[in-house]
Amino acid sequence: MTSAAGPASAHDRRSASDATGVVVLGACAAWSLITAAAHGGRPEGVLLAVLAVAAGYASGRICGELLPVAAPCAGAFAGLGLAVAAPHINPGSQVTSPLGQTGATAALLTLSAGAACCAAWAARPPGLRLVLRLLAAGIAVTAAVLGSTAGFVACLGVLLCSLAADRMHRRAVGLGGLALAVALVTGATWAIAEDALPDGLTTSLEGQLTQHRVLLWHDALEMAGREPGLGIGPGRFAELSPTATQTLPPDGKPHSAPLQQAAEQGVLGVVLLAAVFGWVLYALWRSPRPTPIVLTAGAALTALAAIAAVGNALSFTTVTAGAGLLAGLATARPTPANPPEDRVGPADR
Repeated sequence: MTSAAGPASAHDRRSASDATGVVVLGACAAWSLITAAAHGGRPEGVLLAVLAVAAGYASGRICGELLPVAAPCAGAFAGLGLAVAAPHINPGSQVTSPLGQTGATAALLTLSAGAACCAAWAARPPGLRLVLRLLAAGIAVTAAVLGSTAGFVACLGVLLCSLAADRMHRRAVGLGGLALAVALVTGATWAIAEDALPDGLTTSLEGQLTQHRVLLWHDALEMAGREPGLGIGPGRFAELSPTATQTLPPDGKPHSAPLQQAAEQGVLGVVLLAAVFGWVLYALWRSPRPTPIVLTAGAALTALAAIAAVGNALSFTTVTAGAGLLAGLATARPTPANPPEDRVGPADR
């Protein structure tokens, strides 16, 4: 009876996290349609992002079950190839840099490093683990070569967190720390938009973020204040933002996922965005995979959330699909051919 109860309990936990994901993603899609109907917005971008996350998550669950080492390794190479092959914004443009495509590059490299580290923990031979960790280090070096400082810092942080994850016996503590980190970055972004920080610190941060980006945040916050309930409608930021029209070329984004949600979909839009990240952490907490894999994936997704809080990364389908794929790989139950990966002790919770 004990052996039968264990798998049944694990199945119930996974079913609960899957059901939560369906509800949260469904609510995001439904709310985008509601806000678009109220103000004549364009919900296609949000719907595509929701579809990409769901498809990536399902693919990760399937591939992670069948190929727990090869699948994340292939994902790491795919993300690296997309980041290297993607066209890059002219680094000499003070207006656009580091907005847009460079944020997507940093996000893809971060997810690739996370996938390589997950593959390293899933591998059994020590030599293969070393090679996969060297791959993650090589991805960080690639970010530096491409001029993506944010990508280099994020990849290096994911690698260090992955190496330290083996000493974290309670995944709930680690995942809670990751959630706190995202909350701090989001709070700092909001404080900059509100001009709530000391003048010296604000000036220093504006030098890193560019004044143009901060002005976009001001516009987004002003729109959120005017329409806190339903927002101005998805996809309408460019129409109502004076600063967005000065961007060459204009992309119509405030370059901050929380502020974009607040401006275009109101307070509930921000709540739903936070709920998506909360669901991912919940699914990782319930995952049957070992704690090092769970925390490594959590670190990569947390770095992605931080990049999205100050950039435009989530506007790219490859990034949202990659995030879903990594989450699915880290929550998949490997086949019985890989029994050591399927054991999660009470201490891991």
